[in-house]
Amino acid sequence: MSPAFRTMDVEPRTKGVLLEPFVHQVGGHSCVLRFNETTLCKPLVPREHQFYETLPAEMRKFTPQYKGVVSVRFEEDEDRNLCLIAYPLKGDHGTVDIVDNSDCEPKSKLLRWTNKKHHVLETEKNPKDWVRQHRKEEKMKSHKLEEEFEWLKKSEVLYYSVEKKGNISSQLKHYNPWSMKCHQQQLQRMKENAKHRNQYKFILLENLTSRYEVPCVLDLKMGTRQHGDDASEEKAANQIRKCQQSTSAVIGVRVCGMQVYQAGTGQLMFMNKYHGRKLSVQGFKEALFQFFHNGRYLRRELLGPVLKKLTELKAVLERQESYRFYSSSLLVIYDGKEWPEVTLDSDAEDLEDLSEESADESAGAYAYKPIGATSVDVRMIDFAHTTCRLYGEDSVVHEGQDAGYIFGLQSLIDIVTEISEESGE
Repeated sequence: MSPAFRTMDVEPRTKGVLLEPFVHQVGGHSCVLRFNETTLCKPLVPREHQFYETLPAEMRKFTPQYKGVVSVRFEEDEDRNLCLIAYPLKGDHGTVDIVDNSDCEPKSKLLRWTNKKHHVLETEKNPKDWVRQHRKEEKMKSHKLEEEFEWLKKSEVLYYSVEKKGNISSQLKHYNPWSMKCHQQQLQRMKENAKHRNQYKFILLENLTSRYEVPCVLDLKMGTRQHGDDASEEKAANQIRKCQQSTSAVIGVRVCGMQVYQAGTGQLMFMNKYHGRKLSVQGFKEALFQFFHNGRYLRRELLGPVLKKLTELKAVLERQESYRFYSSSLLVIYDGKEWPEVTLDSDAEDLEDLSEESADESAGAYAYKPIGATSVDVRMIDFAHTTCRLYGEDSVVHEGQDAGYIFGLQSLIDIVTEISEESGE
C-alpha cells in the first residue's frame, strides 16, 4: 500500500480519497491534483515513474519526494457532479484493488470537482435519440472549452486584486487560470475515454508548496533542447522551433509559468508559458526581478539562498553521467506573505495574531517569523522524457553530463547574481 494511504489511515478496501484541483500549478500540460495537504498526484508516465524509483541519492534533495502509486477513476455523486477518486493499488504488481463503494463517504458531503452536471458515457444503456443529444451537448462543451483556452492564451499576464485583510491563500484558489485549464483538459480526456476505460494510475509526490502560507511559484523550462529521443519528427520540429524562438536557445532557460503575490499592492500576478516564450533575454531578467519583488521592494534576502541552491544543483548534475533531462522544469518557490518582525518581549496576544503556531523559544532575542517565512525552495520536476543509460531500453544512449541543462543553470545563476549586485547586495 502507498505510504500516503497509510499516513491518511485510509481503509484500502472501503475508502477512496477525493482528489481536488491543485491551485498552485503554474506550468506544464499534465494535470496535477491535490491528494492531501502534503501530497499531490499526477498521471503516471512510465519513464517518469522509473526516474523517481531509481534517481541518484544526491538528487533527492532537488526533487519532490516520491510517495507511491494510486488508482484513479471518476465517479458521480448524488447530484451527478463528477469527482475524481483515488484508491490504493493491490499488491506489488500494480493491479487495481476491487473496492466496495457502498461504504465510501457520500460524495455529496465532499468538495466537488465542478458544479456543472455531467453524465457518464453509457451509450449501450440509452436510447439512440438520447445518445445523439448527448453527443451534441458534449461537442458544444468541447467548443466552449477551446474558446476558454484561447482566451487564456491571449491573457498571458493577469493581475487580480485581493483583500489583504482576508485569507489570501483561500482567495488564491479562485484565480489561478493555468490550474483551471489543466484540470478541465484532464477531465475532458477522461470523459472521452469513459466508454473504454475508467481506471488510471497516478503517482504520488510531495506537495512542495505546503509549507508556505502564500506560495510564489516560478516554473522554468530548462535546457537548450526539449524533445525526447522518442519524439516524432513533427514533435521534434515543433519543440526545436519553440526553443529557437525563445530564450531557451540563447541562455538555456525560459519562463514556463509564474505566480506571485505582491503584498505591497495586494495583487496576484500570473504569467503563462505563452508570454514566457516571447521574452527576450532582458525580458527574462525583468521577469525574474518581478518574481522576487513584492510590489514595494525586492526580496533581497531570497537571492542568496537561491544562488546557493542553484550552485549546489549544478555541481550535482555535473556528476551525473549519461542523464538527459529533456523538457524538465525547475521550480523556485518562496512565501509571499509578509511576516511582521516582533521581538519575544511582545505580548503573547501579539504573537498569536501573527500565527497560529507558537513562537520558537530558541530564537532568543531575534525577531519572530514562522519557519519558511524567508526560506526558498529549488526543485527539479517533470521527467517524462528523461533518459539515462541505466534504463537500458532506450534507442539512444548519451555520454557525459547534460550540457544544455547545466548551461541553463549557469545562465540562471549569472542573471540572479546580476539582479543581486544591481540591487545593492
